[in-house]
Amino acid sequence: MRLAAGRDAEPEGGTDRTPLLGESQPGPVPTCCSARYNLALLSFFGFFLLYALRVNLSVALVDMVEPDASLTKNTSSKVCPEHSSTLDTPRNTTGKKYSWDADTQGWILGSFFYGYIFTQIPGGYLARKIGGKLLLGFGILGTAVFTLFTPIAADLGVGYFIAVRALEGLGEGVTFPAMHAMWSSWAPPLERSKLLSISYAGTQLGTVVSLPVSGLICYYMNWIYVFYIFGALGVLWFLFWIWLVSDSPETHRRISPTEREYILSSLKDQLSTQKSVPWVPMLKSCPLWAIVAAHFSYNWTFYTLLTLLPTYMKEILRFDAQENGVLSALPYFGCWVFMILSGQIADYLREKRNLSTVCVRKTFTVIGMIGPAVFLVAAGFIGCDYTLAVAFLTISTTLGGFCTSGFGINHLDIAPSHKEERLRLKEVK
Repeated sequence: MRLAAGRDAEPEGGTDRTPLLGESQPGPVPTCCSARYNLALLSFFGFFLLYALRVNLSVALVDMVEPDASLTKNTSSKVCPEHSSTLDTPRNTTGKKYSWDADTQGWILGSFFYGYIFTQIPGGYLARKIGGKLLLGFGILGTAVFTLFTPIAADLGVGYFIAVRALEGLGEGVTFPAMHAMWSSWAPPLERSKLLSISYAGTQLGTVVSLPVSGLICYYMNWIYVFYIFGALGVLWFLFWIWLVSDSPETHRRISPTEREYILSSLKDQLSTQKSVPWVPMLKSCPLWAIVAAHFSYNWTFYTLLTLLPTYMKEILRFDAQENGVLSALPYFGCWVFMILSGQIADYLREKRNLSTVCVRKTFTVIGMIGPAVFLVAAGFIGCDYTLAVAFLTISTTLGGFCTSGFGINHLDIAPSHKEERLRLKEVK
């Protein structure tokens, strides 16, 4: 795949240049209490809640379904011996149960993505029109509000439940385009991997926390509180986001003059006032389609596991509620750690000029794609070896964390401005 193309494409002379960096870059300003790292921290918590709101159903659904309507009915010959719980605390059984068969559960778990797919491209357009701050804020707020209505929708019927989940997907679909639009105005090139990896690492930590916490809530309280608690936290986050964040350094009320100048000067050759979007050159861009292919391939596996891993842990490996939540979260804890580390390593390699950006992006993408594939395939051949099953799934998802500093950031490398993009697309040919 031809990732990180553009200025970073190797010239005919054989020398390589680091992309998107001017001949002279201003010295960095302190990171502590800086506006750009405050933005990274707030967006970190935003994506934390975003994924908590997304995956909590995967655990709650296991507790919402009547035992005789579970997947074991169709897979009894393929399941492993049941584990006994190590806790003596009695389980709460007041949660309402629904007679949803395996097909219905599949529609429910997949319904989020029916809405999610439709707002990806419109999200990028809206972020350019109204700003990433409002779009991201209201996207997460909408998801949180619909999450609060989830127990009511479940009581009304499966159709209402699916509709609410699809509406949550519509809200979440704009969040990544909105955040990318904001970082195009906030992230200095040599800090890009660090800032974005911190920001998007919230997705993994949200998964890590929400899976076991959701399991504990279901076990000791009631599954409805899974939706009430995380939904309320999403509304609270929205208030802080609207109060503290601005779309650009120019409009931020508390940024220091030094930091504002540092960010603007580092981005001065990448921002454009051009109003038209070069759709035809974009559609002909091989690097763009390489990013699309990488996203599709990685997300296919990632979201399949994200949605169905708790069900696999319960129905096939037969872990109880407490073990299910913790073990389902373990792979995403590893991915979170590697997302943070890979961002630091990627920017270190680029800043020290040991490796060019094109080399870093391609290397990290290969590690984050091939590694998970190998261990995920291996997990299908280990039967009921619980230790190896959890280990292989954990290693597979953990290595995927490298992709954030690979194709996950590559959008900003190849498309900093409309005017220069036309020139870069010609260089790629």
